Amino acid sequence: MDRAQTAGAEAGNPDNPANPGNPGNPDKAPRTERGRRTLRKLLDAAAVEFGERGFHDASISGITRRAGTALGSFYTYFDSKEEIFQALVRYMSEQLRDHVTPIVQAAPDEIAAERIGLESFLGFVREHREIYRIIDEAEFVDYASYRRHYETTVERIRQRLASGAARGEIRADAGEVAAWAIAGMNVFLGMRYGLWDADADIEAVARTANDLLANGLAKRD
Repeated sequence: MDRAQTAGAEAGNPDNPANPGNPGNPDKAPRTERGRRTLRKLLDAAAVEFGERGFHDASISGITRRAGTALGSFYTYFDSKEEIFQALVRYMSEQLRDHVTPIVQAAPDEIAAERIGLESFLGFVREHREIYRIIDEAEFVDYASYRRHYETTVERIRQRLASGAARGEIRADAGEVAAWAIAGMNVFLGMRYGLWDADADIEAVARTANDLLANGLAKRD
């Protein structure tokens, strides 16, 4: 699968924040554009509420207040705080995917794609600082969503590596372990230079990490 085909496959994924739904209760998925807008408002408000207060202190009334919607609107789409949290984890994961994927797909080769992808991810973290708290809490609130977030993220990296290897841009044995290693590096770089240090030069960070991917740690002559 080449870079354009990969982009097309991801764009065709029905799990898209442009048309968000409730994975826990498909019967409550919105059927009109107005309903989809309301649902997005609730999910965006939930991101702020959970990000600032954490899952246990967050409230449904706090979410609807931030969204500027009636309490009844919440129950049109969700039955509980747990249910919107589950949907939010998927929503944020898809937002990240849709932010990074077009940029990565435009890269000239796989090594450049990983550099550009990391740089884009760091920028996303700075704009959505709540993502780390929400994903971390998902481990204890909804483990299935937590695991799905990382597994789908790594699978996209693995597919990129496989495509790059098929094009002869990287070594042929760069597979699942390499994909998890890249994802782990990105997560911690995002924490350090996206979340903790908003003044760091994210282009320089991405170049340094990319040099490590391309050339390893071996001493150079």
